[in-house]
Amino acid sequence: MSIKSLGYIGVNATTLSQWKGFACDVMGLEDVSSTLGDDKTHYYKMDDHPYRVFVQAAEADGLAVCGWETNNQNGLDGVAAALSSAGVSFTWGDDAAIAKRRVQNLLSFTDPAGNHHEAYWGVVSDFKGLNSPQGVSGFVTGDQGLGHIVLPAPNFDETSQFFIDVLGFGLSDLMKLRFTPDPDEPVKRLWFMHCNRRHHSLGLLELPHPAGCIHVMTEVNNVDEVGLCNDRRIAADVKLTGTLGRHANDHMVSFYMQSPAGFDVEYGAEGRTIDEWDAYEVFESTVVSFWGHDFSVGHAD
Repeated sequence: MSIKSLGYIGVNATTLSQWKGFACDVMGLEDVSSTLGDDKTHYYKMDDHPYRVFVQAAEADGLAVCGWETNNQNGLDGVAAALSSAGVSFTWGDDAAIAKRRVQNLLSFTDPAGNHHEAYWGVVSDFKGLNSPQGVSGFVTGDQGLGHIVLPAPNFDETSQFFIDVLGFGLSDLMKLRFTPDPDEPVKRLWFMHCNRRHHSLGLLELPHPAGCIHVMTEVNNVDEVGLCNDRRIAADVKLTGTLGRHANDHMVSFYMQSPAGFDVEYGAEGRTIDEWDAYEVFESTVVSFWGHDFSVGHAD
């Protein structure tokens, strides 16, 4: 496939200062807005990429865009060809957009569920690593990208087919969920997909979401960093939406908290990687986690 990783996310924010506090004081990202940004767009760094998260002033909070990295122009052309063959419209970025994203070239498109995406290649980097204001030792990125994202996909069949058949994602595992004890509640499908050795870079949930995103996951170097972030979350009075636990599918030890945009951020460590996807067996999981991950806390009064 041409897409290699989740390279960045863009977020819409009604209050930029709320994101600065969340990204820097809680997550431990580095604010590089003084170098890259302006009064309407802020940028946050996780590694030697110029940024992994940008937050832009907007009239409503939520996810703005997912940025998917390709290796080079040939890879980006491959994405363009796949979209064209499927009859999916896309737009090449102009010089201003390319300069703002700090890449060599990009294109933008929308998936069947209405989620916005960009594909790009060639980040402009000075190769400076993370200088975390909270002393975070590092995030697991590199060829695995910034982490993973779970997107709403009410028209599930069309959207899942788009990512697998058009963009070339591989299916990692799947679940069927009910959110109440009512046996008459319709089952919602949740599929996890990969584009590199990270167990999944993309998830699709058969539900709408007002923030345009279910959650974004960032992975740190060790479990102690997860605990330290949870301490910072408590100190900052950020809402807990899922208690500490270990997922059954990707083995991530993590907790969930609500971002200022209204979607959740999963903060974890010890995620599973798959080096030989040809030998991997896709499975349906009947449990979310081996232990922990009580999501009812997110609905408590």
